[in-house]
Amino acid sequence: MCPSVPGEGSSTNPARPHHRASDGTSVRPDPVRPAGWQHEPPVVAVQRRTLRLLAAAQVLGGIGFGAGLSVGILLAAQVTRSEGWAGVARTSSTVVAALVAVPLAVLAARSGRRISLGLAWALATTGSVALVAAAQLADSNRLVASGLLIYGLGISGAGSAASLQGRYAATDLAAPEHRSRHLSLIVWATTVGTVLGPNLGAPGEALAGTLGLAPMAGPFVIAAVMLTLATGVILLLRPDPLLLAARYTHVDPHAPRSGTRAAMGRAWRIGGARTALVAMCAAHTVMVGVMTMTPVHMDHHGASITVVGLTISIHVLGMFAFSPLVGIAADRVGRLPVIVAGGGTLLVATVIAGTAGPSMARVTIGLFLLGVGWSLVLVPASTLLTESVPAADRTRVQGGSDAAMNVSAAIGAAGSGPLLGLIGFGGLNALSALIVLAAVPLLLRARRLPVRA
Repeated sequence: MCPSVPGEGSSTNPARPHHRASDGTSVRPDPVRPAGWQHEPPVVAVQRRTLRLLAAAQVLGGIGFGAGLSVGILLAAQVTRSEGWAGVARTSSTVVAALVAVPLAVLAARSGRRISLGLAWALATTGSVALVAAAQLADSNRLVASGLLIYGLGISGAGSAASLQGRYAATDLAAPEHRSRHLSLIVWATTVGTVLGPNLGAPGEALAGTLGLAPMAGPFVIAAVMLTLATGVILLLRPDPLLLAARYTHVDPHAPRSGTRAAMGRAWRIGGARTALVAMCAAHTVMVGVMTMTPVHMDHHGASITVVGLTISIHVLGMFAFSPLVGIAADRVGRLPVIVAGGGTLLVATVIAGTAGPSMARVTIGLFLLGVGWSLVLVPASTLLTESVPAADRTRVQGGSDAAMNVSAAIGAAGSGPLLGLIGFGGLNALSALIVLAAVPLLLRARRLPVRA
């Protein structure tokens, strides 16, 4: 008998398994006649509430850690008096995001999304508080300010990790035919934060003047408030979607199980999971590597800071704004076709950007398509990864994939600078295109893949 949802009715419909054809391939359940525990009214109600709370947390938290994208690098330059060290301090958030992804996933597997995501947003909150203090001490005690700066920018990576894992939380109770759509809604909610967060400079300075703080401290006061609210919203996730799903799929969160490394090893032997992992890491590496050096390339050709900012904003728009449409397409036509479309879009983007030369219009078009291609890969690949692995390994594999993505981002960001100097912006884009092409054989070998409950 299936468990009842606290405060709601009970479920009696067992999940309908997928079937195998005579050639051994898996056949998806008919989406026109859905069946399974995810369609029980109490579960549907919990899922709707979960999506609302996750979206709200993404918006609030995104505004919070988004401040570090622009104001954080300025504060780092002010404290360290060095652009080089400022870059190192800024990169620390990506490193921390990679380091905490797996522990957060393990915590989620044991205690649920509410505790895991809540802790991540709370840690990011302490980072914003530390950055307020760093701004205050920037002129009077640079040593202490530098320590607070590194901690603050580094631990803000926990917010980035929470934002990434929030998309997986949207799939815990989602029916197979709606997984991509629900996941994409949370990705789309990130748009608000990534647009508003980097623009906290002016209102932050005004707030700092009112509070009697250093001008650079103001944006992080706003960020701390937003991150605190995001933490509070996540703590409202009752019942916890992951723990509720575990009850229906008969996964005991307290039962002994192998670690993330073993779970990732098993996932790598599953065609769908392997395809998803490679696709996400390749797309993320290409996107971060090209995007990081685009402002430098534009500056070399005399572009104003306004034009550079507009180009990056259009790039971010491409990354997130169309994700609901991507999710609908992935649910209707399949995960693999949309991933392939994303790879093709990334190739077109690198060709346009790489051959743009001094044309800022072509660079902007290339960056926009780079964001769209990234979205076309991330949404369906995240869904494919989720439904390809057994429920007992799912959360750990999700955390492992996010860690791999962030490591890829760090490699892309660190390597793009030297590559720009060695082979130029065109060469950097050509190398990025080769990374995408390297994943093509894996996609071509992929067959019809199973959908898990």
